[in-house]
Parts: sequence; C-alpha cells; structure tokens
Amino acid sequence: MWAAGAQRRAGLALAAAAAAALALALAAWRRRRQPVREVLFFPSRLSCTEELLAEAAGTGAAARPCPCPLPRGDCSLSRLLRRLLSARRSLEICLFAFSSPQLGRAVQLLHRRGVRVRVVTDAQYMGLRGSQIGLLRHAGIQVRHDQENGYMHHKFAIVDRRMLITGSLNWTTQAIQTNRENVLVVEDAEYVKPFLDEFERIWEEYNPIHYRFFSKDNK
Repeated sequence: MWAAGAQRRAGLALAAAAAAALALALAAWRRRRQPVREVLFFPSRLSCTEELLAEAAGTGAAARPCPCPLPRGDCSLSRLLRRLLSARRSLEICLFAFSSPQLGRAVQLLHRRGVRVRVVTDAQYMGLRGSQIGLLRHAGIQVRHDQENGYMHHKFAIVDRRMLITGSLNWTTQAIQTNRENVLVVEDAEYVKPFLDEFERIWEEYNPIHYRFFSKDNK
C-alpha cells in the first residue's frame, strides 16, 4: 500500500517536472522567435480569399468550399491579409486610397473582434466610388482625414504597435491586381517607432475640432 502511494507520488512529481520543463522550453522558443521580415510584390496572383476571411470571422463557413472560380493558394494579397488579421490589440492605418473589399472586410473583422482600429486617409479620395472609408465609419471605426490642398499620400499600417506594413501599395483593387507595387512587412522597433510617431502626430492634427469648413473670407 505504502509502495503504491509512493509510486503515485513519484509519477505525479515526474509529470509536474515534465510540464514545467515543457513550459520553460515553450517560453524560450517564443523568446527566440525570429521577427517578421517579409517583402510582398504586386500585382497579386488571383486567388480566392473567402476561406481565409471566413476562418478569421469564426463563422464556420471555411468548412464549406467557396463557389467562386478563383484558384486556392497563397498569394501576396492573402499574405497581407494574414499579417493584418494577426492584430490582437491595435491597428493604425494611414492610407491615401482604400477600396479593396477584402482588406476592408479584414479591418471590420478586427474591429468586431475588439481590436482598436484607427484610420487616417485623404479627404479627396475617401469619397470616391468604391471607397471602403464610408463602410468603416458605418461599422464604428474611427476615421480622420486631412483638410489640406496637398494629398495625404502615406501608405502604411502598424499592427499591435510592433509590426510595420509599408510600401508603394494603395489598398485598392486596381493596385492589388494590376499595378507593379511593393510592400515591406517588418518587426523592428527602430523602424516602427517613427511611423507610430508620425501617425500620432497626424491623428492629432486631423482631430475634427481643428477642421475648418469655411474659409476666412466667408466668415
């Protein structure tokens, strides 16, 4: 009886020690995880992204095959979507033009998931046909725009204040499917911080309390 109890205690101790060792190994692996370094080139190969978006939405629709005729598989657009959908806490977007339905849906999914999303865009382009900006605002996402003669021509996003997505790409269907474009995705505080600082500076500058809807001559 005593021997059996001692064996059980020894077994439990061994199991606990193994679990602790596994936890330490997992923590060490996470610390060693290499930061993201990725370059995407466009135009993107045509590929169905419905299953990816359905999986991110948690609707269960991913189990049903999409009826669209587009091929399945990895492409620059799907890789960009995955980087965006990895956000858990925050997403800052600073874009000249935003009309891609797939990227618009991804941003709305993040908002519904509880991610804090903020968008800065160009006033002259946000109202064009096909723009996603109105849909994002309708979903409750914070959007601010310029009131300047020049364009708000930035094209970058910051995921969880640690991953920078930037390059020549406007988030438009034409740019994604037709144009020669590039996107750099990088986790490096040295590069992320200046973009975060620039976003916060513009965000404050474009605060609606500073908007002027009439020129001084019309007062």
